[in-house]
Amino acid sequence: MTVTFRKLHPHVGAEVSAIDLRQVHDRATLEQLRAGMDAHGVLVFRNQPFTDAEQLAFAERFDGALHVKPGASALAANRFGNDAIADISNVDNSGAILKADDRKRMYSLGNRLWHTDASFQDPAGRYSTLSARVIPEVNADTEFADMRAAYDTLDDATKQKLDGLKVHHTITHSREILGFDFSREEKERLKGAIHPIVRVNPRTQRKSLYLAAHATRIIDSPVADGRLFLMELTEHATQREFVYRHVWKNGDFVIWDNLATMHRATAFDDAKHHRELRRVTTIDVPLPA
Repeated sequence: MTVTFRKLHPHVGAEVSAIDLRQVHDRATLEQLRAGMDAHGVLVFRNQPFTDAEQLAFAERFDGALHVKPGASALAANRFGNDAIADISNVDNSGAILKADDRKRMYSLGNRLWHTDASFQDPAGRYSTLSARVIPEVNADTEFADMRAAYDTLDDATKQKLDGLKVHHTITHSREILGFDFSREEKERLKGAIHPIVRVNPRTQRKSLYLAAHATRIIDSPVADGRLFLMELTEHATQREFVYRHVWKNGDFVIWDNLATMHRATAFDDAKHHRELRRVTTIDVPLPA
């Protein structure tokens, strides 16, 4: 099967030709999709009526091992009974829209900050797949910023400054920015991980910034005002010229490379409009031969 890609943005994002991902099992087609990820960072597929089981199976075919330790697992049981399925919704276990002060809703507000999935784990997240199940009639979009283009446009002095730097990431940091309170036990389970601030795609050798709202500090930093430096890098990386905004439709299925992008949800009236998506993320380990 031949797959084609239509660019949606000069730097990041492409829509893929008609294909039923549930039926894609052959190595050649999967490799075309991986090459598309290398080129575009974000791939958009239309009319993909996934069940949870089918989404899990596709993610494993595409990239092997699944991320099964989301930050939310430290707070409450997963309503699907499987921590590999992240609940990106504004409803409770009964399907009712969450109250404004519901703890799950307050935690999920952190998705509106620029972030990289599972950067607070080691190994970190690699590819995220997001399936649109219920989309409201109002705009409830997702933005993606190209961290490769952001790195490429840095001046040489800044690139040299970044060489060898490592950053601590924890999901508690992004939530505490918004006033979310964690218990001592929750914090103990969410200590985080350390990653280089510049990461390299093992397939293409292209460099990208590795940033997130989960990033707390530069480790053993020779950089004065390290946290301010992280903020400045994020401001640079999320300029409009690097950002693709995806307007969701029911049945959309979007895959993005967490080595190449940051993303964030945009605000909508979540006390009024029902929205449900499911995310499955793979971890950054080599594919089996």
